[in-house]
Amino acid sequence: MSELEGKVAVVTGGASGIGEGTVRLFVAEGCKVVIADMQEARGAALAEELGANVVFQKVEVRQEDQVKAAIDRAMSEWGRLDCMFNNAGFGGVLGPIEDVPADEFDMTMDVLLRGVSLGMKYAIPFMKQQGSGSIINTGSIAGVTSGRGPVVYSVAKAAVVHLSKVTAMELGEHSIRVNAICPGYIATPLAANTVGRPDSLIEERIKNSEYRQPIPRYGRPDDIAQMALFLAGDRSTFVTGQAIIVDGGAANGVMWSDQNEVYKSYHPIKVYNPDAG
Repeated sequence: MSELEGKVAVVTGGASGIGEGTVRLFVAEGCKVVIADMQEARGAALAEELGANVVFQKVEVRQEDQVKAAIDRAMSEWGRLDCMFNNAGFGGVLGPIEDVPADEFDMTMDVLLRGVSLGMKYAIPFMKQQGSGSIINTGSIAGVTSGRGPVVYSVAKAAVVHLSKVTAMELGEHSIRVNAICPGYIATPLAANTVGRPDSLIEERIKNSEYRQPIPRYGRPDDIAQMALFLAGDRSTFVTGQAIIVDGGAANGVMWSDQNEVYKSYHPIKVYNPDAG
């Protein structure tokens, strides 16, 4: 039997990138899915392509009524909600903190943190009623280590990670699990700055660039989708309150080969000779 057979999920930001990869994998594994995204044409086209087990709901995650409508859509279509994947996001305001306009700070936090909170707010009552559920929130390695993203983005993602942990403590007794996936660099329209343009442009942007990390390749949406599949299904029923890093090892620090080069440049390697005076 498929891993998510009979389950229902809502995926925000489900029309492209990590969200699209997750929607495709979930459907292939038997799940019914609401694609919740503000990209109306792309989301509707994906739902039509994938068939009767997928519907599209236009959602801008800062808008409380629209987030609620997506979850209500899952209930009206299929009568249950097994997985809420709060994935929608963007890079947010750029620049040093002293230059960040207050309204752009608020907008960034609204999308990246408030949007996650709203998804949880409206999913939890239905999950409590059925006595089960998995909430997955998209964090980032920028939320668990410094220097990996814009400052406000990083702060918002750190808040998403902690929100996941504290609500997991609250909801465990209801058999509702809450976890955060923390991706590294994933080749998506958002990461490649190609939103609204053909996905083929992503490959053009990354083909001649180098990304140094222990696993020497760019991440792909399916790398995150596979972790979401694990967290949404029954293999992870004892996993909650975790920030699971999926980044090819990037957040672990400087690669050993790079460290060694730096070390040798300052400290030429000498062989110890016990017979030397």
